[in-house]
Amino acid sequence: MEKLTEKIHSRRMSAVLNIQSTLLNSMCSFLYSRGFTQLMPVILSPITDPLCHSVLDAKIDYCGQELQLTKSMILHKQVAVSSPHLEKIFVLSPNVRLEKPECGPLGKYLIEFSQLDIEMRGAKKRDFMLLAEEMVKGAVGRVLEERKCEIELLGREKLSISQSQFPVYESKEARQDFGEGFESVLSQREKTPFWITDFAREFYDKEDEGRRGYYHNYDLFYPEGFGEALSGAERDFEYGVLKRKLSERGQKEEHFAPYMELARKGKLCASAGGGIGVERLVRWVCGLEHIREASPFAKVPGERFLL
Repeated sequence: MEKLTEKIHSRRMSAVLNIQSTLLNSMCSFLYSRGFTQLMPVILSPITDPLCHSVLDAKIDYCGQELQLTKSMILHKQVAVSSPHLEKIFVLSPNVRLEKPECGPLGKYLIEFSQLDIEMRGAKKRDFMLLAEEMVKGAVGRVLEERKCEIELLGREKLSISQSQFPVYESKEARQDFGEGFESVLSQREKTPFWITDFAREFYDKEDEGRRGYYHNYDLFYPEGFGEALSGAERDFEYGVLKRKLSERGQKEEHFAPYMELARKGKLCASAGGGIGVERLVRWVCGLEHIREASPFAKVPGERFLL
């Protein structure tokens, strides 16, 4: 407990949280200025993001109904923007992903984290990528302008942000050029945030109609080895396509019954979006060795928690 209070009371933690406040203020203000509507987060739901990697179960029984702690609000976002009155939305959303203990030492995983989740009805891949770039550039620029003392205290004087468009890599080509660990190789090599596109993953990521196996999705990565920042995609929304892709992935339609029923009735629509992890952004901007340093009450996979 003494180590926890020492961490919370430190000037270093104060500097980190001041930088986090500036980042969040900048990004939310940016989205408001672009006409986005803020939704409040969903913490419990009968359905949630299936993810493309395995995590431990996080379910509760409430009055005979099985509810899950929200891994992300991706399905809820798609339902929300199907409203003709909600074209562009964002959510500052707490997510719970019970990552396996072996993820703890990697330095980038928490079982409880926050995500700035964004969705735009009718948008394409490039629309979202350009929006996210402008948002990140503006937020880091605000930190550089307003948080010089904190940056100096953290020893992060070399932090910079390019105003040029972020580089874009296609995953299949990157895998050929750099091997299976291409994401890590590129993150170590690059000096600015960059995109990697076309991953085969979740059933709702839009698959190209003319090229099976090609996906209109994208991940943003940080330089200096800090790794993944944001994950997003255009969305498939037609019932037949979603049903086929669930089957191909060995997933059961009944696990997503309310969402699939809306798709069957034609109540979903084309959209694009993504979610940027707040603690990972703070880790990169502050130059922190481990993501536990980005939060006073960090919950690292495999560790015991005091509060």
